[in-house]
Amino acid sequence: MASGSMRKVCGAFYGTGAQLDVCTVGFRPVHVKLINAGGLVLGEWMEGMADASALKQVNADTTQIILASTNGITPLSDGFRLGADTDLNVSGELVHYAVEG
Repeated sequence: MASGSMRKVCGAFYGTGAQLDVCTVGFRPVHVKLINAGGLVLGEWMEGMADASALKQVNADTTQIILASTNGITPLSDGFRLGADTDLNVSGELVHYAVEG
């Protein structure tokens, strides 16, 4: 039985434009939130969504769902994988994350 306590880790990385694994979280997430500071893009994945999917909001006016593909967010045992989405994972742009598990 779970203890009922929620773990949360925040951090940042620079986008690569290619699939990127963030394995410094230390647990399998149930919720991942990303903010691409350079492009003002939000991305979010939560337990129950398909792997490699995400809800994405671009410039506060366009919201879309990234369906299961290679471009969304996938939980890993020790973090998460961000696919090569051209708005969230832009080479050289700073991406902040908050992960709960």
